[in-house]
Parts: sequence; C-alpha cells; structure tokens
Amino acid sequence: MHDLPYLRGYPETLRQQVQQLLAAGKLEATLAQRYPQSSHDIQTDKALYDYTQALKRQYMKSSEPISKAVFDPKIHVINNALGTHTQISRVQGGKLKSKNEIRIASQLKQLPLPLLRMVVVHELAHLREKEHNKAFYQLCQYMEPAYHQLEFDLRLYLTWQDSGSAA
Repeated sequence: MHDLPYLRGYPETLRQQVQQLLAAGKLEATLAQRYPQSSHDIQTDKALYDYTQALKRQYMKSSEPISKAVFDPKIHVINNALGTHTQISRVQGGKLKSKNEIRIASQLKQLPLPLLRMVVVHELAHLREKEHNKAFYQLCQYMEPAYHQLEFDLRLYLTWQDSGSAA
C-alpha cells in the first residue's frame, strides 16, 4: 500500500479510491481520459513568461508587474512546491525597488496545460494575497473556475508518477 503523500489532507475514502485505481493500474487511464492532450507548447522560459503575462493582463491588470517567470529545475515537489513567488527588494539610489519573480517546477513541462495553468494562477494570486486564506482561493477560482479540481488532479498525477507506474 502506497503512502500517498500528495493526498494526505483528503478524506480516507477518497485515498482508498486512489489506492484501488493505482493497484488496478487504472490511474493513468483515468488521467488520460480527463486530459487527452498530455503535452503543451510552453517549453521555454520566454513562453512561460508570455503565458503568465497574458493571464496577469486578463485577470490582474492593477497588480504589481512581474519581472521574471521561469521554469526552475531546482524546485522539487518533495519540498511541497511546484512553483514559488518571490518579491526581491533592492535599494537603487535613494529608492527601494521591488521585483516579483515566479518560478515553476520544470516537471510541469511534461504535464497537461490545465495543470500548468493552475500552478501559474496559484503563483499569480500571491501577488495580491501572500497567505493561503479564503481571499487567496477566491482569487484563484476567479482566474480558474476549476482550480480545486485541477489541484486535485495535479496531486493525482504526482501520485501516479511517484508510484513507479510512470516509467
């Protein structure tokens, strides 16, 4: 029986269903049915930056600008992160300048576009809401109405990959 670390906060009955799908070798087929288009064209840092900027322009015009959005091979899901948002402050002359950077795990290059979008939306929401509170998740759902389902599906993908079935 697998530990299912990505699903620890979910009800036991749901985790058992995932266990059964894993044991029967059906989790991959379930995911493939939900996401028949398993790859996307966003493979470079420039493409990710453009994609992130387009989402920001559409939903968060008045938020602080983003100076960088890149795929980062150093981000590992083991550390409970698929993306990070950092705000870097520097003194330039007599003024304090800040830059917002978004880093996304390189692993998301191989996953379906809706899952990448969910992580980008999550990191963009941190421009306005630093904490994972009710307002944060409302903003995520505003930008991506299926946010919670996509987050769960991403956890399923990670569970499937870690199970050793995704070789």
